[in-house]
Amino acid sequence: MVSAIEATSPPVPRHVAIIMDGNGRWARARHLPRTAGHKRGVEAARRAIEACAQRGVEALTLFAFSSENWKRPDEEVSSLMQLFVTALEREVPRLMANDIQLRFIGAREAFPVRLQQRIAEAETRTAGATGLKVVVAANYGGRWDIAQAARHLAERVQNGELTLDAVTPEALDQALSTAGLPDPDLFIRTGGEHRMSNFLLWQMAYAELYFTDVLWPDFEACHLEAAIAAFSGRERRFGMTGDQVSEASHA
Repeated sequence: MVSAIEATSPPVPRHVAIIMDGNGRWARARHLPRTAGHKRGVEAARRAIEACAQRGVEALTLFAFSSENWKRPDEEVSSLMQLFVTALEREVPRLMANDIQLRFIGAREAFPVRLQQRIAEAETRTAGATGLKVVVAANYGGRWDIAQAARHLAERVQNGELTLDAVTPEALDQALSTAGLPDPDLFIRTGGEHRMSNFLLWQMAYAELYFTDVLWPDFEACHLEAAIAAFSGRERRFGMTGDQVSEASHA
């Protein structure tokens, strides 16, 4: 039997997706190099992971490095690559201890070989975890994801493995880098910007959007709670009317 507390508990999003924005501005405001902001951003990511695990979120996707970020100064990109390696070496044991699975999406072949090896090792070491799934989007772009999924389906059609009629939204969904994960329910962007920035474009068709002025290094568990509270107060209709949603919830 469901308890009264469980029956009245606000819904928790199954999948939270976050653009971690504001590291550079956080550093600049403190007269520090941008790299200092990125390092503090790793700590904020750790807090977000812990908070999502405690709240029972099923998947958390963090936008760590977009396919457009290669345009940044060489020194900053090089520093980010080293930070990825250091963070993986430090954080993977913590993830394993907390039964958290780590997965990367994006065109990883563009990364230095050492980083590619660390990514593969991290995925292998945490593959058996049954708790929160943490997905790191690195050298990722939503348009790239859709294009690579379409190319995969086209190859299957060309090889006679798939008919044209079988190229459906569901088939493309399974060819995306996020296959096997629920679509994001809640999208959070920190740093005061109000853009999607080519992040999970297909997957976030029905996500609830939440924007905050908090810079990512300052993002705490309380800020995640505020986003989840806003999410739980929204009516998700998925094309239906409000009356239909109400009737379905009371059925």
